[in-house]
Amino acid sequence: MKTVLLMLATLLAAPGTPARPILSPAEAAPYTAASYFGYSGPYDNPIADPWRPPPISTPRRADFVVGGRHGFADVQQAVNAAYRAGGTQRRSIAVRPGTYTGTVFIPAGGPPLTIYGDGPARAVNLEFTVDATITPAQWAQQVNAGGRYAEGDPAWSMFQSCATKTTATAALCATVVWAQSTDLQLKGLTITNTLLDTVDRGTHQALALRTDADRTQLEGMRLISRQDTFLANAADVDRIARVAVRHTYVEGDTDFVFGRAAAVFDRCEFRLVSSRKDSGGVIFAPNTAPHFRYGFLVTRSRLVADAGYRAAPTGRFGRAWDQGASATGYLPGITPNGQLLIRDSYLGVGFDVAAPWAPAATTSRPFLARVDEGRDLDDVNFNRLYEFANHGPSAAS
Repeated sequence: MKTVLLMLATLLAAPGTPARPILSPAEAAPYTAASYFGYSGPYDNPIADPWRPPPISTPRRADFVVGGRHGFADVQQAVNAAYRAGGTQRRSIAVRPGTYTGTVFIPAGGPPLTIYGDGPARAVNLEFTVDATITPAQWAQQVNAGGRYAEGDPAWSMFQSCATKTTATAALCATVVWAQSTDLQLKGLTITNTLLDTVDRGTHQALALRTDADRTQLEGMRLISRQDTFLANAADVDRIARVAVRHTYVEGDTDFVFGRAAAVFDRCEFRLVSSRKDSGGVIFAPNTAPHFRYGFLVTRSRLVADAGYRAAPTGRFGRAWDQGASATGYLPGITPNGQLLIRDSYLGVGFDVAAPWAPAATTSRPFLARVDEGRDLDDVNFNRLYEFANHGPSAAS
């Protein structure tokens, strides 16, 4: 292992290798938070619209409170109350320490919300057990067992969109918290899909958090599941959605940070676990529109693995999702081509240092990057998963 690392340190300056591409300082220069957050609107005609999300601030007194003697019994009730109050001013929901079981759906069209834990994130838990392999009818019965959603509720249309699906499985409806609200802020919460290790190592999507809208902020969060923990998405496949994630912990074993959004992860920790799947786990699966430059940026963060992977280092940093191309195979310029840069970050033990990027999820497209002089980093015929200026045992330099 030591010999392999020494060889990589020697060989993998920019441009790296086709299996492990490295950017030069000049190539890495455009990949900053300002670039990822610089545009809104349609992918085919982006609008210059700089977004500079400040740290999330919480009020001295929240508009709505969850928990305690006088608070709402769960977060969904507080969200419903905020939407019924209406208006355009930001509304705040404080969640007191405790465990709140059940889903939370935050629809589009309401006031911007700040939902935050009134205590340490580890003490404020939103959790539910849901597996994507169940049918939509089973999903509806499970999610709405206690009449959580009713006709006329703000989130009723979200619930119905999944309950009435005609697909064989619930798929990406299998999430604990699902947000379609623009300008949403989440801070200091633990969200867990408690399916965890109750299933085999097969395909069991079990989302903790799914966000679909522009200008979404997460700060000081803990997101825990196994497969597909956090979906940073865009509800409209033709339009840009931006997501800012700071100081957040994400745990999983398969594609557990994925989606179409332009997302920046700053000072976060991503932990690959082996309790359900003890080899070949993957952290990132971006699904970027093929002609859009900015998918995921991971900066000043930590990629680590548990003891199982440290003993047998087969973990992967990521892979392209290639969503929608299972029947056709990858179609250059048509199929999404995930973009990701991991920069200025710590890469711990447990990863395959020779080939840290896996073949694409949907098509099994082999990973291949350009390493020629003057390369086009957005060539649709190649992958767009890169590294720059990382450090640690699994770093390239």
